[in-house]
Amino acid sequence: MRAIALSLLVIFPLAGMLSAQSPMPVVVPAATPVLKSAQAPAPSEDSSSVQAALKMLQEMKAANEETLRKQAATLELLDELEKAADQIRVYAKRG
Repeated sequence: MRAIALSLLVIFPLAGMLSAQSPMPVVVPAATPVLKSAQAPAPSEDSSSVQAALKMLQEMKAANEETLRKQAATLELLDELEKAADQIRVYAKRG
């Protein structure tokens, strides 16, 4: 009995000195590809380039709106999953 108590008195302080490992950071890639542009195009008064720029901006806006719509749907799904998990926890406690 004394040997066990003595060994516990030695083990517990040593266990307190051990440092816990921190979890590795998780890197999540972007959902959409990132457009890389070296330089912005120089402003010009040519109507065809203005029309092309306007069309490109409208396409970017549509793509952004679609991304926001997908993100909102994902958030709703996550909320539903969280509510279901909470219900499961409540029922498990009753159990």
